[in-house]
Amino acid sequence: MCGIFICARRLQGDPQTFDTTDSSFEKLCIGLRHANAARGPDAQRSHKVSFKAQASDASMIHLEFFASELCLRGSRPVVQPHIRNGDILCWNGEIFEGLDMAPAENDGVKLFESSRGLKSPAQIRDLFSSVEGPYAFVFHHEESGSLIFGRDPLGRRSLLIHKPSPSHPYLILTSVTSGADAGCSFEELSTDHIFYLNLKDLAQLDDPMTFEDHLKALTRWPSQPTVSSYAEPPKVNPSIPPDTWPRLVSLDEIPDYLLASVDALISHLDRSVMLRVHNIPHRSSAPTQSRVAVLFSGGIDSTVIAYLAHKHIPLEESIDLLNVAFENPRKIRMETEGNLGGVSRRHKKKDKKPSERDPVRVSYMVPDRKTGLQEVEELRQLCPGRTWNFVEVNVPYHESQGARSIVEALMLPSRTVMDFSLALALYFASRGVGHVRAYPGAESVAYTSPARVLLNGLGSDELLGGYGRHRSAFNSGGWQAVISELQLEIQRIPVRNLGRDDRICSSHGKETRHPFLSFGVVSFFANLPVQHKMDPRLEVGLGDKMLLRLAARKMGLIEASERKKRAMQFGSHSARMEGDAKGDVTLD
Repeated sequence: MCGIFICARRLQGDPQTFDTTDSSFEKLCIGLRHANAARGPDAQRSHKVSFKAQASDASMIHLEFFASELCLRGSRPVVQPHIRNGDILCWNGEIFEGLDMAPAENDGVKLFESSRGLKSPAQIRDLFSSVEGPYAFVFHHEESGSLIFGRDPLGRRSLLIHKPSPSHPYLILTSVTSGADAGCSFEELSTDHIFYLNLKDLAQLDDPMTFEDHLKALTRWPSQPTVSSYAEPPKVNPSIPPDTWPRLVSLDEIPDYLLASVDALISHLDRSVMLRVHNIPHRSSAPTQSRVAVLFSGGIDSTVIAYLAHKHIPLEESIDLLNVAFENPRKIRMETEGNLGGVSRRHKKKDKKPSERDPVRVSYMVPDRKTGLQEVEELRQLCPGRTWNFVEVNVPYHESQGARSIVEALMLPSRTVMDFSLALALYFASRGVGHVRAYPGAESVAYTSPARVLLNGLGSDELLGGYGRHRSAFNSGGWQAVISELQLEIQRIPVRNLGRDDRICSSHGKETRHPFLSFGVVSFFANLPVQHKMDPRLEVGLGDKMLLRLAARKMGLIEASERKKRAMQFGSHSARMEGDAKGDVTLD
C-alpha cells in the first residue's frame, strides 16, 4: 500500500520559488502530502519537474510527484517515485499475477523496469493490462511526453482526480483527500479507461473549459488482446437452467452435478488467498507475531477466508481476527425503554439526548460479536495448533463521534449516511486496537494488531447471488432476470465502495486484500452457470451463495455454512446511532 499525490499547474516566474506564490495552494499540498504519507509510513519522497509551457511566453508548467511506501514486498522499503531518465512512476498496488518476481523483489521496481523501452501511452497501457492485482498509478513518460494514469479494472485502489476549475486551475491526482480541500472538486477516477495527457497540453490548465478536450482515454484492451486476461471484468454465463433442474435438499450432501464446481471454487479461492498471504516481510524478530489479520464478522465469507489463510501461514504464527462492535445510543434506548404505547420510532421525538440518558451498562455483544465468538471456536476446533487472536474492538459512543470528522474526510468524495456507517466500522476494525482473551471467559488483555495485511471477504455476495435483490429479480423475471442482475453486479464492482474502503483502511498504514475479487476468482464465478452458484427457489441460508455454502460445509465449517447475510453496519451497530436517516441521504 502506498499513497500518491501529483499536481500540475501553470505559473509565471522562477520555478525555485513557485511553492510560495500561492499560500492556499501550498496549504492544500501540505495537507495532501500528509494524508498520503499516512498510507505509506515506511518511506516518502517528493520529486518536482518544471518546463516551459510554450516557447512564446515565460510561463512554466510545474509538476510535483509525491509518493509514500508501505513495505509489503522485499526486505527493505523502496523509496518512490521511481525515477529513470525522465520517466517517473508513482505506484500504489500489488501484483499477484502476470509478472514473474522473486520473493524478495519489489513489484513497483519490477514494473518500472518492465516499462523500459516502451514508446507510447498505448504500450504503457498494454503493460498494465498484463498484470493482475489492485493498483493505481501515475506515469510520467518522457519519450512520448505524456502523463498517464489509471486504476485496475475492478477499482480496488483509490485514485481521485481534481480537474482544473476557474477558481482552482490545476490538475491534482491523489489517493486520498485531506478533508480541507475547499474549492477542489474531487471525483473517483473511472476504471473504464487508462487516461493520458500530452504534457504540452498542460499549458491549457488556466483554461479549464478545454481540459476535457485534451484528456485522452485509452480502451483497456491491449493492442494484442491475447496478451492478457486482466483488461476488463468478465461477462456472466448467459445460459438459462432447464425447468427440470433439481433443487438442493440440504447442505449435508453435495449432489454429483455440483461436485466439480465445489472443488473448483475451493481451488480457485485457496490459490487467491495463498497469493495474498505469502512473502509478507516480518517486521518483528518474533516469528509468532501476526502478519495477517481478517476483518471478521463470523459470517461465511470471513470465516472461509480465515480458514484458507490458516493453510498458507506458518502454524506457529498467530492470525488476528478483527471484530468490531459499537456503543449505539439508539439501540440502547430501544432495549431499555422499549416502545411503550406503540409509538412509532419516527414519531418518537421526546427521547433524551445521548448525554442525558440514565446510566446503563453498555454491552458490546452485537450480532457480529456473537457470530464471531461462535466461529472462532469452530476455527479452533478445525485448526489445532493455530493461535487465533480474536480481537474485540469495542468502540464507545464518544470515541466514534470523536472520529467522525476524520472518517468523513477520509471517505470523500463518498458522502451518504450509509457511506459513513460502513466507513466508521471499517476505520475502527482496521485500526486493530482492542482486547484479546486467552480463552473464553478469561480476563481481557489490551492488544493492538501488528498485522499490516487485512483480508476482507467482500465480493462473494455480488458474485454468488447473496443479496435480497437477486431473489427479488428471480421472483419478478425468472432466471434471466437473475443473470442480468449478476452481470450488473460485476459491472458495478469498480464504482461501488472499494475506493472508499481503501482510503479508510490505508489511513492506518495497512493494506486490504480481497481474495474473492482476484481476476481468477471473478472469472471462475462469472463462467459458471447461474444454477451452480445460487438457487433463489430455496430458502434464505441455503439458496443464496449455495455453492460457497457447500464448499464451506466440505471444509468442515458447519456453522459458517448456515450463516445468513447481515450487513456490516447492522451487525456491528455502527448504523443509525441517533436517528432514522435513510442510508442514501447525503451528510450535512
